[in-house]
Amino acid sequence: MILPVHDLVRERTTAALERQYALGADALPAIVIDYPPNRELGDLALPLAFELARRLRKAPKLIAEELAAALGSIPGIARIEATKGYLNLFLDRRAFLGERLGVDAPPLAARPTSGAVKTVVEHTAINPNKAAHIGHLRNSALGDTLVRALRFRGVPVEVQNYIDDTGVQVADVVVGFRQIEHQDLAGIRAIADSTRFDFYCWDLYARVADWYEADKSRLEVRLDTLHDIEHGGNEVADIAAFISDRIVRCHLLTMARMNVQYDLLAWEGDILRLHFWARAFEILKEKGAVFLQSQGRLAGCWVMPIEDEAAPAAEEGEAPAADEDESREKVIVRSNGTVTYVGKDMAYQFWKFGVLGKDFNYRVFSQRADGEPVWATCQEPAAGEPAHPPFGGAGAVVNVIDVRQSYLQKLLKQALSAIGHQEEADRSVHFSYEMVSLTHNTARQMGYILSPEDAARPFVEVSGRKGLGVKADDLLDVLVKKAGEEVVKRNAELSADEVRRIAEAIAVAAVRYFMIRFSRGKVIAFDIDEALNFEGESGPYLQYAVVRANNIFQKLRDREGIDEAEFLSPLSSTPTEELTGGAHGHDLWALVLEAARLDEVADQAVRTLEFSVLAKYAFGLAQMFNAFYHRFPILNEERDDARRWRAAAVSYFRNQLTGALNLMGIPVPPRM
Repeated sequence: MILPVHDLVRERTTAALERQYALGADALPAIVIDYPPNRELGDLALPLAFELARRLRKAPKLIAEELAAALGSIPGIARIEATKGYLNLFLDRRAFLGERLGVDAPPLAARPTSGAVKTVVEHTAINPNKAAHIGHLRNSALGDTLVRALRFRGVPVEVQNYIDDTGVQVADVVVGFRQIEHQDLAGIRAIADSTRFDFYCWDLYARVADWYEADKSRLEVRLDTLHDIEHGGNEVADIAAFISDRIVRCHLLTMARMNVQYDLLAWEGDILRLHFWARAFEILKEKGAVFLQSQGRLAGCWVMPIEDEAAPAAEEGEAPAADEDESREKVIVRSNGTVTYVGKDMAYQFWKFGVLGKDFNYRVFSQRADGEPVWATCQEPAAGEPAHPPFGGAGAVVNVIDVRQSYLQKLLKQALSAIGHQEEADRSVHFSYEMVSLTHNTARQMGYILSPEDAARPFVEVSGRKGLGVKADDLLDVLVKKAGEEVVKRNAELSADEVRRIAEAIAVAAVRYFMIRFSRGKVIAFDIDEALNFEGESGPYLQYAVVRANNIFQKLRDREGIDEAEFLSPLSSTPTEELTGGAHGHDLWALVLEAARLDEVADQAVRTLEFSVLAKYAFGLAQMFNAFYHRFPILNEERDDARRWRAAAVSYFRNQLTGALNLMGIPVPPRM
């Protein structure tokens, strides 16, 4: 890890500036730390003198020389040089690598984030009406990577998954079962017990859309169904609850395949029936954040004045209400007394920050793969468990939801600000991302027959409502099959079970890396062959680099009967010519230094919410290792000191790239 070194350098540089130039805390410039273009020039560089030149009325070269002298010695820094206005720092290479391998000291942990507050990350939020699709994989991959990176930085995180069990999508599936298939709850239960239920509902949902299209008056059935679900205590509500429960359990299994887990499932029905919205509405009215419109098209509606003039996105599955004028005011409660989607979201956001004054009851919903419980909200105290973790009450909230919801997410911030919680508004973050489509190649592999219109476009757009989506499990199954075929080619001696486990790990890597390697603001066209390419910019390429590094130490054990720790133990007394560049240049040290930047890159990714930088870093690190591997033999090197230092560099690289893969939720298989 490199950030502890950065922290120490900044601390010592700040003290030197105060001593040398009597600069107060308010006059200190930002201390930027760069990396010189090659290791001959140093390992770290401070361009500080250029920023101070005008203020101190001195040449940068002179300032750098004065600061180099004022800094004195810094633990872990071998020497400091002033070069053309830069302060160039050279690390003590033996100590640096020894500490990070645990040879001379315990391994360094990730630097805890200063002032870290509990952070709620809400992601995935799949409507519980059908199977998860490929777009949900981007949401969950981004959200879970954020969670892992925050925890890596020492931030306490609570992972929530919002379950919209009272929405239009669930109502449509209920309509399909009752109106098209003429099933009651017992019949639906029998279907769920005998089929892949989320797949079954996927097809039924598309049939319902066609049923509405054939006769628009049937939309009244949807409205009646929605009313019954929201009111509760009737057969329709019981059917909706059963469907939602079974579908959510399917979703959890799908996401577990992707190494995605949750702490809490927050059910919208509980928000309604525990009167969270009623309390939020009281707060909004008390603070004057909403008012009752008495005239015009919005007469009778409770509205919030809109501070941002950006056009809103339509709610999924709903046409905008005829009584809403989105250009100036946002309807929170319609003239018929029903709350809009954003109103429920406001209540939920208030609860996340602990400003609602109400709480859920909680029950254990299921068990995660790691044995920890998945908790769920519930209404009745008798159904809950008193010994539950403390949920909500966050210091920061990150909602991972696609870019189409940007407008509504801005309204959540505005609502918090309007009720006097500006700090919470500032810490209410929308982690947005663009949609996922398919390349023509992948569409064909997934069974699509491309129309002339599809073929004319650069990529294939998908639509779950029209039944033209790619189910997440179907995609994973195809990837597992293709990965397994490649594994068998390379390892014919493996059993079918071993091949399957390895192929599952490769499939996860293929999907998760592809979903974060592009900027989140970019529409991506998923391509199966590109994602699985063992030689390209892909998750399997990164896995293979770690497997290759592991193989070096396995061969060491097989050939010489010595394990990794024993082989590296003499490093504290091993000559450092290979490490310091005296033998073959600085390629070995460059690999070590780049591997050490994992915490710095993770920090940048969290600050910018741009995890493509983590993916690109990992890919570049793997490329650097592969070039090193092909150029410098390790086990076949005759010089003992070179063998040990090269092995040490590979060991540290392997540890760090494994850490980067873990941040991306990518496992490392034993073979490939």
